Amino acid sequence: MHKDAAMDLFDDGPNDAPTQGNTPEYTVGELSGAIKRVIENEFGHVRLRAEVGRVSLPRSGHVYLDLKDDKAVMAGIIWKGVASKLATQPEEGMEVIATGRITTFPGQSKYQIIIEDIQPAGMGALMAVLEKRKAALSAEGLFDPARKQPLPYLPEIIGVVTSPSGAVIRDILHRLRDRFPRKVLVWPVAVQGARCAPEVAHAIKGFNKLTPGGALPRPDLIIVARGGGSVEDLWGFNEEAVVRAAAASDIPLISAVGHETDTTLIDYVSDKRAPTPTAAAELAVPVRIELMAWLDQQHARLSRALTQGITLRGQRLRDMARALPRADSLLDGPRQRLDRASDRLARARSLTEAPRLRLERAAARLDPALMTGVQRRRMHLTELGGGLRPAALRARLAENQRRITALSTRLTPAVTRECQLQGARLERTTRQLSDTAQRQLAQWRAQIDSAERLRRTLGYEATLERGFAVVRSGEVLITTAAQADNHTEYDIQFADGKVRMRR
Repeated sequence: MHKDAAMDLFDDGPNDAPTQGNTPEYTVGELSGAIKRVIENEFGHVRLRAEVGRVSLPRSGHVYLDLKDDKAVMAGIIWKGVASKLATQPEEGMEVIATGRITTFPGQSKYQIIIEDIQPAGMGALMAVLEKRKAALSAEGLFDPARKQPLPYLPEIIGVVTSPSGAVIRDILHRLRDRFPRKVLVWPVAVQGARCAPEVAHAIKGFNKLTPGGALPRPDLIIVARGGGSVEDLWGFNEEAVVRAAAASDIPLISAVGHETDTTLIDYVSDKRAPTPTAAAELAVPVRIELMAWLDQQHARLSRALTQGITLRGQRLRDMARALPRADSLLDGPRQRLDRASDRLARARSLTEAPRLRLERAAARLDPALMTGVQRRRMHLTELGGGLRPAALRARLAENQRRITALSTRLTPAVTRECQLQGARLERTTRQLSDTAQRQLAQWRAQIDSAERLRRTLGYEATLERGFAVVRSGEVLITTAAQADNHTEYDIQFADGKVRMRR
């Protein structure tokens, strides 16, 4: 049907009245086709400025949406091939400029626009969508600072999500090589356009699915980076899929999208935002030279602290040693008391000489046979008296006394009385001497034991038991490193023995 014929379906002459007899009959399909051709031929390509209403995304990949203003609504379709190439996907409430063909859909008796290109109607439209999406994601708590993870101080492996052919990856690798070389895994993605958001989200999820220590090891840190650009160029990093993938990442993530003045939604959800990709590399690793210098400083401080501590303790030990008396001087008093006791013992022995002489003279007047028996018993008593205790000595003296008494019956009364007197004196003197000797010996033994304990405490043997050693070369005591250099053989004495060393 030609255009003129199609127009005849709708236009009657000004003076013609429709009559049932001469009006042709058409099917519904013929009429719908005629209307379709008229609309498509009359309008062709059009550009509409409108607000996006309802948006439907079926499994086919096509996009169905409404374009509206305050007076009318028009249905729109974006075929799958066109939708996959759009830099900005339409969302409800977005003000857009759509370019396409006006056509009809006879199946529902409606007209619609087949959209070939759709863009936000200026910067204001994009910012309005951005603010709306930011508010919704913030309400979910995705931007909460409490969710952010601390960055590892020195990651072994760093994963970078960026374009493999841009200057960004070269800047990151160069900066890492200058500061602290690390292993880097690059996940190539598109950094603008329709493929940007799904590829970046897939890369973040892919890094998190890697196994630590596997053939392709899991990174300890992720950097999502891109160079600067317009809002439209960076829009992929404002997509909800990217934001949610970054929020769900178990690996700490640094966002480095655009320049310092550029802000995208991934910056709010990342664990750390870097103003530039180069700054992201600086945040990822410390400066190796500075770290080594810091370690050297800490080692020097530790060495100085140890040296000072040992020096102070050595000085305190020397001060305390000077305050202590010498070991020889500690024994001076006990030695002197021992000498005086020895003198008193000699005098005590001299006291027994006179009674012993008188006894011997009296015994000389006795019968030789009796004299021999008494002499033998007296000698035996003297030998036993030196090593017996006072109680045993008294018992033995009593026994001898009884024997002497028995023998005395054979003596003259005068001699007997004299012997009894001398025997009593001898017994008293011996008892006194024995008591004095035992007390003095016990006192000397206690003093000597005390002096020996003090000598061991102050001697170097006790020091060896605390882990020290004494170094000698022959009879020479080595106390300094300079002395050690002058000898080739050493005897090192420990608490449990000596070891000979040769240099």
